[in-house]
Amino acid sequence: MVTIRLTRTGAKKRPFYHLNVAESSARRDGRFIERIGYFNPVATGKAQRLSVDIERFEYWVSVGAQPSERVAALVKQARKGDTGPKVIEKKAAPAPAPAVEEAPAAEAEEEAAAAAEETVAEEAAAPEAGEAGDAGEAEGDAEK
Repeated sequence: MVTIRLTRTGAKKRPFYHLNVAESSARRDGRFIERIGYFNPVATGKAQRLSVDIERFEYWVSVGAQPSERVAALVKQARKGDTGPKVIEKKAAPAPAPAVEEAPAAEAEEEAAAAAEETVAEEAAAPEAGEAGDAGEAEGDAEK
């Protein structure tokens, strides 16, 4: 019996499959009759994810070859034209509303301005106290 199945190639953790027509008694990665396409499940960028020679697939099915479940699903995708890289959408955190974020920012700016004014007032008062302290020390030295 002839089957149409996937043959795994590629590096470790980077699978790549060929669609092969093979005798069902042959090993998975062993002897095959014809290679009719490929499947790259980790395709990124502009790399093509799936390529199938539909005419040759139809021929082999017409002479009695049995496709595996996965090959049948892949050929169905190829017929729809879904052969490009698979896009995986990641769920992004919802963006906070700008109006909500502007109010705390305005309050923070007002608090920073008030703190700066207090710091300036404290620095202005500190030299006066320092001068008085220096004067007291000078007086203290004179008494000795």
